[in-house]
Amino acid sequence: MKNIEEIMKQPCHIHFVGIGGISMSGLAEILLDKGYTISGSDSKESPITGRLITLGATIHYGHNAENITDDISYVVYTAAVKSDNPELVAAREKDITCITRAVMLGRIMEQYKTAISVAGTHGKTTTTSMISEIMLAYECDPTILVGGMLNTIGGNLRIGHSDYLVTEACEYTNSFLSLISNINVILNVREDHLDFFKDINDIRNSFKIFADKLDENGTLILNSGIDDISYFTSDLKCGYSTFGLDPETSDYYPTNITYNQFACASFDINTNVANTCGDKVSTCIAHVSLKVPGEHNMLNALAAFATCAAIHIPYEIIVKGLESFEGTDRRFQYKGEFNGVTVIDDYAHHPDEIVATLTAARNYPHKNLWCVFQPHTYTRTKALMSEFAKALSLADKIVLAKIYPARETDTLGISSENLKNEIEKLGIENEGKEVYYLPEFEEIEKFLSTKCINGDLLITMGAGNVVLVGENLVK
Repeated sequence: MKNIEEIMKQPCHIHFVGIGGISMSGLAEILLDKGYTISGSDSKESPITGRLITLGATIHYGHNAENITDDISYVVYTAAVKSDNPELVAAREKDITCITRAVMLGRIMEQYKTAISVAGTHGKTTTTSMISEIMLAYECDPTILVGGMLNTIGGNLRIGHSDYLVTEACEYTNSFLSLISNINVILNVREDHLDFFKDINDIRNSFKIFADKLDENGTLILNSGIDDISYFTSDLKCGYSTFGLDPETSDYYPTNITYNQFACASFDINTNVANTCGDKVSTCIAHVSLKVPGEHNMLNALAAFATCAAIHIPYEIIVKGLESFEGTDRRFQYKGEFNGVTVIDDYAHHPDEIVATLTAARNYPHKNLWCVFQPHTYTRTKALMSEFAKALSLADKIVLAKIYPARETDTLGISSENLKNEIEKLGIENEGKEVYYLPEFEEIEKFLSTKCINGDLLITMGAGNVVLVGENLVK
C-alpha cells in the first residue's frame, strides 16, 4: 500500500469512484492537467463524464471490481460511497490505497503557497465566489473550486497555473479537517448536519480544530458575531482578523450602509488602526456597491475583503472584484416572470439562510411575497422545526413541498405537514399566515398559476430540485 504523502510527488494512475459528481470531476480535471492518468466510474453517462473523456480520462459506467486494474496507485471515493462498493472491495484486496475526496483535495492544496479554505454553516459558495472574482481581477491566475456555478469561469472549476487556490470547505463528516491551507475562513458556526454531529458543541469543536490546524504562518479570518468567539481565537498559533457589523469587535466593518431598490447594499469598509497613543481609530479604506442583495451578502463581502487584504491584494482591486460579482447559480437568482409575477430561486435550506434571503426579498419590489419551500432531509427538518417555522413566517404566503430526503431513508415519522402545523401555530400569534402543504410540484404549479397576482414576488427555496417549480411556471 502506497503512503498518502507520496501521492503528489510524481504523476501516477488515480481512479475515482463516482467521478461524475461535480466535486470529484473537478479534482480529476486538476490531476489530468498535472499529467496524471485518470480513470473513474459512475452510474450513468453525463456531460461531465463526456468532458472528462475528451480531456483523456477513462470512464466506466457502473461500479464493478473489474474496473480496478493493477496499475492503479490510489482510489478516491466520497462519503456517499458505501464500504461494500465492489470497487473499494477490489482495491483493498489488491492493497491499493483508498482515500476520501477531502484527503485528495488536501494533498492537491498542499502544492500551493496561498491556499484558502472557506468554511461556515452557510455562505461558503457566495464568499468563495467573491474571493474568486477578486483574484481574477488581480490577474493572479488562481485555481478555483466552488460549490455553485460561477458565470465568470463558466462553471464550478477553474484550473490556474499559479500559487493561488481557493475552495469551499464543508464541515459535513468533518471533511474540512482533511484540507491543507494557510488561510482559513469561518463565516458562521450554527446547528446543521445533525445526522452527523451530536449537537452545536460538537459542531463548534470541529470548527475549533479547523482553526487550530493553521500554523504560525497561517491566517484565520472569522466573523466577530460568532457566539463566544474567544473559544476559537484562544491558543491560536496563527494570526487572525475579524469582520462583522460591530465596530468594537471587528477589524473590518461597514458604515454608511444604504440599499438600492433591489436590496443591494452600498457601504464604506472601515478598519481600526492604532494611533501613536495606542488608541484604535476608525479609518475608511474603501467603498463598495454590491450587485447581490441582502445584509448577509454584505457580510460575505466583508469576509472576502478581509481574506484578500490578508494576502496583500490592493484595496482598489478588491473593490473591483466585489463590484463585478453578480451572484452564483441558485443564490437569489432571477429566473424570469409569469403573469407579471417575478420568480427568484435560492438554495437556502437552513433557517439562518432562509431569514437572510426572505429579509432581502422583503426589500425587493413586490405586492405579496410567496415562498415555495422544499425542506432538505428529515433530520434537519425535525431538529430545527421551530426555527424553520419562524424563518418561513417572514414570507406573506408559504407553500411547502414534500421533504427532499437526499441521502436519508428514515422519515423519522415526520413530513412537511408537521412544519405546516408549526407555522400555523405561529400564525395564530401573528395575525395568521397563509400556509399550504402541496406535496407534488405539479399541484404546486397549478395552485400558484391561479393564486399569484401581477406584482407578486415568488421565491422557490431549498437544496433539492424545487427550482423546477419556478422554471416550469416561467416556461
